Amino acid sequence: MEKKVSIAGQDDPPPPGIDPIFSYSKEANFNKTILLIHTGWIKKRFIFQRLKKMGLKIFVLNKEKNWAQNYVDGWILSDPTDYPTSLEKVKQFLNENPDVKFDGVLTFWEDSVLLVSQIAEMLNLPGIPYEIAKNVRNKFLFRKFCIQNGIKAPNHEIIKSDEDIERALNKLTFPMIIKPVYGSASAFVMKVENENELKGSYHFIKETAVSHPDAAEWDTNDLILEEYIDGDEVDVDIVLQHGKIKFHSITDNNKTREPFFVETGQSIPSNLPTSVKQSLFDLAEETLEKLGILNGVIHFEAKVSKKGPVPIEINLRMGGDEVYSFIKKAWNVDLVEMAAKIACGMFITKIAKRENPYMYLVGQYFLAEHSGVLVKRDIDAEIKKHKFVEEVCFFKNIGDEIKVPPEGYDSLGWITVSGSSPREAADNLKTALESISYEVAKFSPMSSIGQTSRKNALSFSLLRKHSSLSGGKIEKLRRTSIEHQRNLNIGIACNLYGENAGPVEIELMSVGKIIEETLRERGYKVMFFDFNNLQKTFVDLKTSNVDLIFNVCERINESSLLEPHVTSILDSLQIPYTGSNPFTLGLCIDKIRVKKLLSFHNIPTPKWDYMYSMDDDLRDDFKYPLIVKPANTDNSIGITNDSVVTNKQDLERQLKKIILDIGRPALIEEYIEGDEYDVSILGSEEDDLRVLPLSRSIFDKMPDGYWHIYPFESKFAKDPTYKNGITVQRPPKNISVKLANLVSEIALDTYNILDCHDYGRVEIRVDKNNNPYVLELNPNPSIYITDCVPQVAKLVGMNYGDFLEEIIRMAIKRYKTHPPYFHLQPSVL
Repeated sequence: MEKKVSIAGQDDPPPPGIDPIFSYSKEANFNKTILLIHTGWIKKRFIFQRLKKMGLKIFVLNKEKNWAQNYVDGWILSDPTDYPTSLEKVKQFLNENPDVKFDGVLTFWEDSVLLVSQIAEMLNLPGIPYEIAKNVRNKFLFRKFCIQNGIKAPNHEIIKSDEDIERALNKLTFPMIIKPVYGSASAFVMKVENENELKGSYHFIKETAVSHPDAAEWDTNDLILEEYIDGDEVDVDIVLQHGKIKFHSITDNNKTREPFFVETGQSIPSNLPTSVKQSLFDLAEETLEKLGILNGVIHFEAKVSKKGPVPIEINLRMGGDEVYSFIKKAWNVDLVEMAAKIACGMFITKIAKRENPYMYLVGQYFLAEHSGVLVKRDIDAEIKKHKFVEEVCFFKNIGDEIKVPPEGYDSLGWITVSGSSPREAADNLKTALESISYEVAKFSPMSSIGQTSRKNALSFSLLRKHSSLSGGKIEKLRRTSIEHQRNLNIGIACNLYGENAGPVEIELMSVGKIIEETLRERGYKVMFFDFNNLQKTFVDLKTSNVDLIFNVCERINESSLLEPHVTSILDSLQIPYTGSNPFTLGLCIDKIRVKKLLSFHNIPTPKWDYMYSMDDDLRDDFKYPLIVKPANTDNSIGITNDSVVTNKQDLERQLKKIILDIGRPALIEEYIEGDEYDVSILGSEEDDLRVLPLSRSIFDKMPDGYWHIYPFESKFAKDPTYKNGITVQRPPKNISVKLANLVSEIALDTYNILDCHDYGRVEIRVDKNNNPYVLELNPNPSIYITDCVPQVAKLVGMNYGDFLEEIIRMAIKRYKTHPPYFHLQPSVL
């Protein structure tokens, strides 16, 4: 087998006839036809590839045609959970296709083993009798069988009701395990330490298990309660034909995560003492013989307790996940081939087992610490160069929802590595894991992660509400009618400049002027307040009859550092205003404090550091290129193409320019290559927060020598290089819904954490692996008619006047629904 690195979103199913792992040149044409029951999901693809390499004709009974189409010679479409209908469909298929004769029937899906037994009996094919399979699949019947036949088993009780719990409490001792009689992959298996936990877990499983994807395939929803067995957990994988064990292998399982028994990893071959391994083999052989199981590839799970080995459960099919590759690489035994041969009645000679394996292997699962959304997945390409890395499977894309027990049982994937000894394999695993990092943003009542929905790229992204909340929500205040709103006296807080003003100043002034003009056209009484003339403006504000200030002011005394004080003055004079409060405006100017706050809340940002003087220490784990920028300016002031540096000499040059020449602290970040997204948001509270359609900047047309950033020249120097080299898409084209939602949700969290009001814009970089990184939030973005925020508002049907009136409406609502100065309180985040 070749090494395999499989990453969701990067490894598409191969086209017909092309196999990334196996060659399709047939090693031997067995001239057999096999019926597979249930395809499973796409990570089972290697099974179909292997069967095809054997030259088998594959027919599949499955609910629908799916990813396996390229490997299948014919389909029998039937729901595998409906046994009677599936049996009839098989009969009907064979009657209608007399040239097809099934030599064997097989499944690699736990919940289909009973149907396989029934079909095998109906067609007189090799297999496990149905009554025996039923005793094994049903965990309660299996425990009962073990006790009746002198095989060790924990004390246990069937649980169908609360009365059964009371009865069990008089017979069993804590700790206990409660789990469904059917089920697989540790779903709803829970350890309980006391009566309260037991009753709570019982009701949780009864109410929740029915929604599990595999629940429809369970014959009953009864639960089994049994005493907890402490000890090492192992798997014994067995090839069994005509009642004789032709091969077996023992794998050690790492300690599971309790109380939900989440598997964490494993190693092969087992490191247990030889005597213990022999007792495990004897237990498995005795149990299978007493059950009457004669044929099959069996996955036998057991625990080694102080009193000896105890069977946990038996899977009447090949083990899942890494089991196939573990056995193949350690012992060169192909369990898919063995299972197919046994199903088709082809004799297997006893497999001579080496004293030592071909290689020692260890594996570890990629697990999330909590439920949430995958926001980061970095797998260094260098990992493929490590000869000891045998397999890396990562099944989740960025933006995918991840649920861990008790919310769900999602698997991210696993890694397996090899070594010439158990210790070397364990050391190699540590080395390999250094090349892999991922992050799951935690679901939280206060977070937007995983909580947005967007109908399409041209629509608002709205916070999803629980139906129980949205149904009972009462409007806090009747909205002011549009006619009344237009009777308000609106003040415009802005800056006036003369004819010789620079491009930045002209832009600042033009925003206020077009707002004034637009509102007058809509019937508002409008006054303009020039904060470049602070003394006059202060007097005018005190004596005016203005009802609300539309605040787009970004300077006092020509300094952007005084921008927050505009709103402080308005608060002191008790004049309502649009937009964010002085704390948020001041915080967002200070990019260093913003970085600290976002890092505290686990919002992804580029790796960063800062310097106030040239003597400050700088972190030594940066990777070039870096971008160096002033930590407290806006409008890209101080950012040029030279701001991106690729070596220590250029870094020092830029630091001197910012710290010594400009006189500002420096923010240093790792440069993120990728597209830039502007996320425009309206609202202040959950019931009016909306993410407008995204805006995406693509830099692929920039000439050589230009970094993919927005420097000062791109905005105010009218450099045609940037106009021609940057493609702006509103809305973005050809991006996944998951990515759009993830970017929106991270932006919403940023907006809320920094306590933005009414409107704002979050800038996010997305790298080549679709990892998003927040660059900054602008709580007072430019809203000239051609600017980003008004333009994306236009996509949802708001012309410029509508957009301005919506901001006024939201500000009025905010003041109406809260006591005075409520907006000055810090965010609860």
